[in-house]
Amino acid sequence: MSDVQVVLASTSSSRRMMLEEAGVTFTIEAPNVDEDLIKDMLTGSGASSSRIADALAEAKALAVSERRPAALVIGADQILARGERIFSKALDELEARETLLALRGCDHELISAAVIARAGHAIWRRTETATMHMREFSDQFLDEYLTAEIPEILGSVGCYRIEGRGAQLFSEISGDLFCIRGLPLMALLAALREKGALLS
Repeated sequence: MSDVQVVLASTSSSRRMMLEEAGVTFTIEAPNVDEDLIKDMLTGSGASSSRIADALAEAKALAVSERRPAALVIGADQILARGERIFSKALDELEARETLLALRGCDHELISAAVIARAGHAIWRRTETATMHMREFSDQFLDEYLTAEIPEILGSVGCYRIEGRGAQLFSEISGDLFCIRGLPLMALLAALREKGALLS
């Protein structure tokens, strides 16, 4: 077992679960960064969705790394974009319905970014993209889906959990399942091995 400490700077249950399932030993510390402020500033400056996801992941990693300088701190974030529009998490069932109607019958992208920081500096980063095609589901399906999935899906920016009932929303996906769930996991595990946090 490695004596290198790993900290996940995220309260996402999906990211926590992926790391646990992969056998990574880590602790969790909330980064407490103003994600909306960062997102609004970068969106206003015309930054790409990929750049926004990377900047959010970096901000989280650095915020915790300043408090835990000896640890490898993982910051992560995910952006959902359809064309020029970037979506935010729905606050209630009405907003979840609006999001799903806006995505119905269209392609959208999920951009997942991860940054590792140590001693207040970003030392590794990765961004991956998955393309999702949401099918033309019926209004009846949408009603039943929301009844079954609220409130759990409010924690997901696209209002779906691909590892569960959310798979029924799609006719086609292109990309890594871990990216869809919110982490470029294969690349992240390789980086943790390289930096001594996992056995090679």
